Amino acid sequence: MQSRISDADLAIIGGGVGGVAAALAALRHGLRVVLTEEGDRIGGQFTSQGVPPDEHRWIEQFGCTASYRRYRNAVRDYYRTWYPLTVAARNEPYLNPGLGRVGALCHEPRVSGAVLRALVDPYLSSGRLRILLNARPVAAETDGDRVTGVTVRRADDVLVHLVAPYYLDATELGDLLPLAGVEHVTGFESRHETGEPSAPEVAQPGNMQAFSWVFAIDHREGENHVIDRPADYDHWRAYRPDYWPGTQIGLTAPDPRTREPLTRTFTPNLTSGPVLADQSQDPGDRELWEFRRAVARELYEPGFVTSDVTLVNWPMIDYVEGPIIGVSEEDKARHLAGARELSESMLYWLQTEAPRPDGGRGWPGLRLRPDVMDTPDGFAAAPYIRESRRIRAEYTVVEQDVSLAVRGDAGAAPYDDTVGIGMYRIDLHPSTGGDNYIDVPSSPFQIPLGALLPVRVRNLLPAGKNIGSTHITNGCYRLHPVEWNIGEAAASLVAYCLGETVEPHDVRRKDGHLRAFQSALKADGVELAWPEIRGY
Repeated sequence: MQSRISDADLAIIGGGVGGVAAALAALRHGLRVVLTEEGDRIGGQFTSQGVPPDEHRWIEQFGCTASYRRYRNAVRDYYRTWYPLTVAARNEPYLNPGLGRVGALCHEPRVSGAVLRALVDPYLSSGRLRILLNARPVAAETDGDRVTGVTVRRADDVLVHLVAPYYLDATELGDLLPLAGVEHVTGFESRHETGEPSAPEVAQPGNMQAFSWVFAIDHREGENHVIDRPADYDHWRAYRPDYWPGTQIGLTAPDPRTREPLTRTFTPNLTSGPVLADQSQDPGDRELWEFRRAVARELYEPGFVTSDVTLVNWPMIDYVEGPIIGVSEEDKARHLAGARELSESMLYWLQTEAPRPDGGRGWPGLRLRPDVMDTPDGFAAAPYIRESRRIRAEYTVVEQDVSLAVRGDAGAAPYDDTVGIGMYRIDLHPSTGGDNYIDVPSSPFQIPLGALLPVRVRNLLPAGKNIGSTHITNGCYRLHPVEWNIGEAAASLVAYCLGETVEPHDVRRKDGHLRAFQSALKADGVELAWPEIRGY
């Protein structure tokens, strides 16, 4: 069977962070939108991947779009409205619901899902937004330099053909790019091509950052919640990448910034009090229970919560055995299954072998929390993806543009065509090509419009990690507030082009249109430049 949707102004393929931000921006501007998502929920990293926001140290004051701030405020308001917080927690203006150390807004994936649905629900009621869940892109039609249609396959095998003036690729892996014949790159570019100090001499298209399968646990002292021993536990228990200080499963892993061996601690239900959620001063991963804690019992009225909940997204579950881009469907399925079993093996090790402060071994009371993940088993609905295909763009952001070592006091390279800002260290996890961490200090940066424009195709734009960055600069452009800003800017560009009867590439090339578009972004609350600050 096949159906057709042809009444939308914009088709957004992928419902992750960038896709949702794009939909909200387009709808704000009066466009009709169809949003498709391969999984069963919108939100991507926030929801199906189980990853609370990774943000910069100034996020509470500036450095994100107004709509992203609205999302952040809505998460906090959700807790204040529906959860029995203590008086002190309820009155905390910068409430960190999980008291996690990775960022200032650690919270449950399920809550992000509720908030994002609340943000889009009015547009569903109005009929200006259609969301197709469990719909995977399988084909695209083109006519010269234009995309004329995209086909998605629903879980029931019904094909839906989407026809719109513009398309956004907001998929986690850049899946629409090859289908539409959009020039793109994967993996590591060569130093010859980019001039980047951290790039290899020869391009490595199959060398990509690890992906991870996140899970949620609490701890019930005196109870036994040990899972079945994973079938390949012995393999993963002995597994050791060449650069790892010991076996990957354990508490010792490289320090991302120094690459020296670092042994973390893991003690369920520590009473931490206020935490420092500022990675410029504290990477946050020294105590793994607190690192990505999503529920902190000390924020609630006595007796309401008996255990914290933490989200396990640690170096020990980074899967480096192979990529899931540019491989056969068989190899992709094998690597996805391997990542899942690595995480299961890590949990089993925590339950049965992990050292305890009392000298014992194992925490059998560790319990998976399906309700927190909104999944049947407590594992995330999808793997956490750090790297996707990236367009060959009119402008590609390179390491020399943002590296603190290169730029120094001058700050990141300024872009006349800026459409937003962001900040994060160039944080590259171990890779499928055998690389250890690459962690480079960076400067607060801008997002150039040229990085959103494919070199050839006229009406398809990236809306996430698939912009014109390199393997290296993807390490700082891939984080939540930046991906949101990219999606918002891409959809706002479509709205501007439809309103002014101009094409995206001409907006960048014609000063009058560029300034008008930038003014429209600023009116929407998109920050285009940083105040005078320094990186870390």
